[in-house]
Amino acid sequence: MCNQMFCYQCQETAMGKGCTMMGVCGKKPQTAALQDLLIYTTKSVASVSSILRKREIKPSLITEKVNRYLINSLFITITNANFDDNAIINEIKNGLTLRDNLKLLVSENEVKKLQKYSDLLNWNYTTDEQIISFSKNSNIGVQRTENEDIRSLRELLTYGLKGMAAYAEHAFNLGYTDDTIFSFIETALLATIDDSLSAQELVSLVLECGKIGVQTMALLDKANTDSFGNPEITKVNIGVGNRPGILISGHDLNDLKQLLEQTKDTGIDIYTHSEMLPGHYYPELKKYPHFFGNYGNAWWKQKEEFESFNGPIIFTTNCIVPPTPNSSYKDRVFTTNAAGYPGWKQIKINSDGTKDFSEVISIAKTCKSPTEIEKGEIIGGFAHNQVLSLADKVVENIKNGSIRRFIVMAGCDGRMKNRNYYTEFAQKLPKDTIILTAGCAKYKYNKLNLGDINGIPRVLDAGQCNDSYSLAVIALKLKEVFALNDINELPITYNIAWYEQKAVIVLLALLYLGVKNIHLGPTLPAFLSPNITKILVENFGISGITTVDEDLAKFNLL
Repeated sequence: MCNQMFCYQCQETAMGKGCTMMGVCGKKPQTAALQDLLIYTTKSVASVSSILRKREIKPSLITEKVNRYLINSLFITITNANFDDNAIINEIKNGLTLRDNLKLLVSENEVKKLQKYSDLLNWNYTTDEQIISFSKNSNIGVQRTENEDIRSLRELLTYGLKGMAAYAEHAFNLGYTDDTIFSFIETALLATIDDSLSAQELVSLVLECGKIGVQTMALLDKANTDSFGNPEITKVNIGVGNRPGILISGHDLNDLKQLLEQTKDTGIDIYTHSEMLPGHYYPELKKYPHFFGNYGNAWWKQKEEFESFNGPIIFTTNCIVPPTPNSSYKDRVFTTNAAGYPGWKQIKINSDGTKDFSEVISIAKTCKSPTEIEKGEIIGGFAHNQVLSLADKVVENIKNGSIRRFIVMAGCDGRMKNRNYYTEFAQKLPKDTIILTAGCAKYKYNKLNLGDINGIPRVLDAGQCNDSYSLAVIALKLKEVFALNDINELPITYNIAWYEQKAVIVLLALLYLGVKNIHLGPTLPAFLSPNITKILVENFGISGITTVDEDLAKFNLL
């Protein structure tokens, strides 16, 4: 294929096949090529660090720099995370320096084990121009693998790793790590360039990716709850106050905590945006009186909502929509961690993990208060600890028939009109059903007046996309309570929306836990070849969605 680029990692990829001229997300061909090279660079680092990691006494460089590098570089390449070519080039240079420093620690016996990685070990470019040229002219992207089934499995594994890296980075930022996760990331990265591996061996690695994904989400859940307490049922204000505000988007709760602490007594209110909404559910965060509420909706509406917010915006992670040239807000947006956009200021991470938000605070003081776009409250905080505390009430309502079925509608939101399916589906669900949700998919229905069942809200929001782990914990607990042999015997239907690679690791995690008959939409991933799709259908019952009425009938919910 002779394309300017090729990317099909997200649900909105062009024509459901792949972006070849420019990304639907706004990613340019050069950026796409540099991101491919950055993934290649992580494999270069992994080729050496995977050998050193097996030592009984590991070099301190492994835990101090390699782990951070692997997850941050993978995170940078997630859809809508980083559009800044200069930032990506710098990360590539950092990776080459790190690889070469690791090579100095390899013994003669270990050198022999590295010979099969000679291509990864020996390439080296020092100038921006050389790196850009190499990224465009080397065959290191998706299309390097000719066999479509092997390509499909390699990309599925890679996208699972990207999602895993995102969750591992959030835990890492709170001081929580697990070497098993990083060791697997290295093994899996190198597997994607190992031509000796069969399709079946790659399938096994994909399923293992789901296993490590569960482990990673459990680690992040522990990091969040140890740091900020267990989420509580909370009503969140969606209106505005009369003071200047700072809008924080993305997923990193450590950044939110630091921002809240640094803005105490400044006369500035803090608002969450999109996936940062669940920050309001944690006791350690909600205690700040100036933590005002949530502004706006899912990530894809940010252009108009950032205009009306009036104050500065901080992106702690992905979900950036490139602004238009005449956007009034483009000069008051900041990024940090893996996020980046040309012209937007990057807030650096200090050696002790702290950040200085003083420039953001100074700008906020000069801005007028947000323009009100809606009023009211939304309720959330139904993570596993909170729901399990209500287990007796839930079980009672299941046994007496008040709750007929749970519908897991976790995942992602997006801008395409076919996603209105999920709003209509929620509206048409019978009144004796409850929606379990996590991720920004909730914005399709969390502001609908769907009522409750004997005091239990019909939309139970567990939190961010990584909090799909909570939904799995709840399901496993119900399986235990009802003494069932199989999680699929529970009265739970899975109708999940996906968009990017964090949804991929959630899907693989559910498959590892034994969940079957997951309905995935609004379209099946373009990176799944017909044969790999067939495996998922036959072994796990994966299927797409149709129309709302047809699917309600299929689920016996009419």
